[in-house]
Amino acid sequence: MAITVFEPADTDRDNWARLYRAYAEFYQLPMADDTLDTVWQWIHDDTMPFWCRLVRLDNQPAIGLMHFRAMPSPLRGCQVGFLDDLFVDPSARGNGAVDALFDELTRESSARGWPAVRWITADDNYRARAVYDRRARKTAWNTYQLDIEG
Repeated sequence: MAITVFEPADTDRDNWARLYRAYAEFYQLPMADDTLDTVWQWIHDDTMPFWCRLVRLDNQPAIGLMHFRAMPSPLRGCQVGFLDDLFVDPSARGNGAVDALFDELTRESSARGWPAVRWITADDNYRARAVYDRRARKTAWNTYQLDIEG
């Protein structure tokens, strides 16, 4: 079984959208078609520091996705990475796909000169947190969100 991590082509949109909808459903967030259109456009916009990688087994359709981007770190005086989204279809978990995505994230981050990559997850996302505890160091930071009414 070969695991391949790759940049999505135009022909991968349906598989990407299926995975991204499932990811949003996990977090109980609505996923509108215009949001999918916007994010897909970001992925293919060379001026946007935002990237996507998909993962598949053998030559099958994609089973997982990862979105990441550059983020300024003023205290470091440099760019770092931010992992926005990481998802592997529940029916395809346990085969090494998530590790392949993290290996790719490590390669991409090194190539971009990022000294670190950060992300957040839900406190009760125990399965993902087990992977994160294995692959990264948990920080002492709490995350807050200021909602802007508009």
